[in-house]
Amino acid sequence: MPPKADWDKYVAPIDDDEKNQEKIVPLSEGDIQVLKTYGAAPYGAQLKQIEKDLKDIEERIKENIGIKESDTGLAPPHLWDVMGDKQRMSEEQSLQVARCTKIIEATTPAQAGAIQNADNKSKYVINIKQIAKFVVGLGERVSPTDIEEGMRVGVDRQKYEIQLPLPPRIDPSVTMMTVEEKPDVTYSDVGGCKEQIEKLREVVELPLLSPERFVKLGIDPPKGILLYGPPGTGKTLCARAVANRTDATFIRVIGSELVQKYVGEGARMVRELFEMARTKKACIIFFDEVDAIGGARFDDGAGGDNEVQRTMLELITQLDGFDPRGNIKVMFATNRPNTLDPALLRPGRIDRKVEFSLPDLEGRANIFRIHSKTMSCEKDIRWELISRLCPNATGAELRSVCTEAGMFAIRARRKVANEKDFLKAVDKVIKGNLKFSSTSQYMQYN
Repeated sequence: MPPKADWDKYVAPIDDDEKNQEKIVPLSEGDIQVLKTYGAAPYGAQLKQIEKDLKDIEERIKENIGIKESDTGLAPPHLWDVMGDKQRMSEEQSLQVARCTKIIEATTPAQAGAIQNADNKSKYVINIKQIAKFVVGLGERVSPTDIEEGMRVGVDRQKYEIQLPLPPRIDPSVTMMTVEEKPDVTYSDVGGCKEQIEKLREVVELPLLSPERFVKLGIDPPKGILLYGPPGTGKTLCARAVANRTDATFIRVIGSELVQKYVGEGARMVRELFEMARTKKACIIFFDEVDAIGGARFDDGAGGDNEVQRTMLELITQLDGFDPRGNIKVMFATNRPNTLDPALLRPGRIDRKVEFSLPDLEGRANIFRIHSKTMSCEKDIRWELISRLCPNATGAELRSVCTEAGMFAIRARRKVANEKDFLKAVDKVIKGNLKFSSTSQYMQYN
């Protein structure tokens, strides 16, 4: 223990907590801001602001699509607008379908015989089915130029005023004939038909893609084309390639679809088909197997084919009637051109007839290359040799040869088809099925 004289020099020990409390100095606002921005990127503030804006937008989107997130399918109650919905329902009432049969033009006061203080607005005679005929006016939202004689209109149920012009009524079975999706077939997928494709493009594609050429020459472009030849020569395939090439609406009609049970149904479908085509900007109508309705007219005494002949007469009238067809191109395909009616084949209705004959040696080799592109084949296959072994073969038969060659490779548990498989397939398809082939018979018709 130190002496009493040195007690003043002695300093009592200080606890660590007291020592730290004495040394702590509160930070200023500037120091705090510096610490907050320490280690931050140069665009940190802007990024935080953008994140905040995104969160606000996300909250608003969730409020607007609250119906999707709700189990009941309703928006949250705080978003309901009952009064606004009632007012909207009172304004938008259900309409009744009628047909405008006649338009009575308005008389001006200067005209002779004008009634004094008469209404100077046009009146419309409408016919509501199974009710009566009425003379009515136009609603506030309809322009007089929108209404034509013979068109369908929507009228209200109190005053029968015309509130809405309606499109023409078209049978759903006719609407279903429209090909919505473009086929995946191109001209490069059609082999052995080089000359036929050129003729087809001149008639169908050129007037739709370059109409100014015909205007300069002062001629009307061809309207219709007939594709004829034995089965399996690529007629329908070329039509699918045309649908892929042009942006026009493509309507495919099979001839047997127009043969109906009741009298007048087939002719009505033909009329509605051309009415729908006229509403399009450009349209291509393809009648496949047209010999089902376009056969030559004859009287068998029983009247069994009268309905088919009426359908063909309606088709002839639509092809060369008083109404111009505009940008409507008509294509026909058949295996038996000798059975068609001469009135259907005359120029003006069908301006060009393209024959799809059997492919030659070069065409057959090209068809083999097209079908073998998607197959796993050896590279040294002699396609010309295989083509020589398939005389008088159609494109469909050559495709069957490729399929059978693949089956032989699968049977041998190989992943690649070789030339031997194709030679076996030729013996099986071309020579083995020769008794079933009717190509020679169709060549007599064509």
